[in-house]
Amino acid sequence: MFAAILSTDGRPVDTRALAGPPGPALRIDIVGERRRVALIASTADAAIDGEFRSIERLGERFFLVGRLRLDARDELRGRLEGVDATVSDGALCLQAYAKWGERFLDFLSGDFCFALWDDAQGILLAARDQLGVRALFHATLGPCRVVSDSLDWLATRPGLDPALDDLWVADFLCRDRNLDLHRTIRRDIARLPPAHLLRLSGVEEDRRRYWRLTVEEPLHLRERRLYGERFRELMARAVADRLPRGRIGISMSGGLDSTTLAAFAVESAGAGRVVAQCDHFEWLMPDHEAHFSTLAARHLGIELRLSAIDNTVFDPAWRTRALRFAEPSTAVIRAEFDRRLAAELARLAPVWLYGEGPDNALVFERGAYFSWLARRFQWSRMAEAAWLYLAAMQPADWRATARRYLRPSPALAPPPLLPPWIDPSLAARLRLEERLREHRDVVDRTHGWHPRAMGAFGHAMWQEFLRDRAQDESWAPFVWRHPYFDLRVLAFLLSVPPVPWARGKLLMREAMQGRLPEEILQRPKSPLAGSPLAGPLGRGELGALSSSGRLGGYVDVSRVPAVLAQGSDAEPLLAVHALDHWLMYNARTTGVT
Repeated sequence: MFAAILSTDGRPVDTRALAGPPGPALRIDIVGERRRVALIASTADAAIDGEFRSIERLGERFFLVGRLRLDARDELRGRLEGVDATVSDGALCLQAYAKWGERFLDFLSGDFCFALWDDAQGILLAARDQLGVRALFHATLGPCRVVSDSLDWLATRPGLDPALDDLWVADFLCRDRNLDLHRTIRRDIARLPPAHLLRLSGVEEDRRRYWRLTVEEPLHLRERRLYGERFRELMARAVADRLPRGRIGISMSGGLDSTTLAAFAVESAGAGRVVAQCDHFEWLMPDHEAHFSTLAARHLGIELRLSAIDNTVFDPAWRTRALRFAEPSTAVIRAEFDRRLAAELARLAPVWLYGEGPDNALVFERGAYFSWLARRFQWSRMAEAAWLYLAAMQPADWRATARRYLRPSPALAPPPLLPPWIDPSLAARLRLEERLREHRDVVDRTHGWHPRAMGAFGHAMWQEFLRDRAQDESWAPFVWRHPYFDLRVLAFLLSVPPVPWARGKLLMREAMQGRLPEEILQRPKSPLAGSPLAGPLGRGELGALSSSGRLGGYVDVSRVPAVLAQGSDAEPLLAVHALDHWLMYNARTTGVT
């Protein structure tokens, strides 16, 4: 945890009310000529190899507190000239600011959130990485502006209004996530969106976006093999930038994405330093992950730990657990099992790689791509793409295509926008139906040839995913790292022509030939056969909602079913119970009675 406190009334900052008395778990530095800024860093945070978590200074003018892990450090050091290879990422960040001013963020990439004080200019800058891997929050507390990576810490500061943000709650109840990237559950605490810079100077505030994900033209290379070579080159860099000196863990299913990470980790670190964890089902539903992950582990020569999770998707005693979440989360129903798994992962390795990303970057958008080529009269490109597409078709693909056209699936009615138990007055006041209709599609309609892929990476679903990973890290001293979120890798995956390279992730299958077992390279995408929660929720095992009335104003409790109807989406029902549980354990700091 870290924080920066800026006094806006010209007086030296007084940390007594904000941070409490200095103790063994907190380091507090009051900096600057007029002592207007306090930088706070937890000394209890476990140091993770390759990640800066502390306070740094450059002379008597520049000060920084934060959490940083930078990509391409050698390239950045080369641009800065004369910077020692042993300096921290915090020091690199300050050097970059000293050289380029507020343009310094153009030269940074990685996982980071920080606050930087420039004493000569009297400005506090707070920034968050481009994809929002690390979270950052800000609030006004009396005469002070406060920035922190801990929502919990901010929420418990004296003087903060405990009121909840009704729109955040409504989004959660309807979509299991907040749809506005700047909101939090607390009305008076804001979340800094990904790729944003917050500039504070006295009472003035300026927030701007410093980076956008843009891929204007498809990448056409002169030879087919060059796509695989480029992918391997970029992935090797991304994985190497994220490796610790010791053991490295891979969250590995038997699919292509995670086994590819394992292959590059072995290439960079050696098989003896790599351990993989595969969570799989044994009896709850059909699952072949254990088989395929075992094939990959044997091929790569790495340690594999298999863990059956049939009994860990739902904790029957979840209501009695006092595990804390900064915001309501449906993950509360399995949080005890997640906590135990986090402790086991931390015991095995300090850094774990997660394979999320290619499913969204390599979306097969055949129609959009062909239409874009036709509008630009690129007939030769269109013919080449069509030939490559047809040449990549296997007999099973032709059979599936024939079935799709001969026996088309009936059109399904879209699910209702609002759960029936949402309070009508709340829905009307917040215009929820209009809001949810506007956010229904994950599509960037301004992008001509890759609208779904480009839209996905600006969507709020990623912040929910990253919030869950941060919750894992709060249980035990380890970190998740995401090589497919490396900006070099992501830009490449999004720029390759979707026809043919995104079809069945052809790009990755060709690039990994000889590096992974052929059975994995030929394996089709295998989604879960159903919801693992259908059983316990269908039997009413969520339990009863509390009778305290805390849900009043949000939910008509009388309309919330005791059991999940067959074929219904579990998330809205889970969200009601998760909110109820969160309100019960946060009654003192919510203002809700």
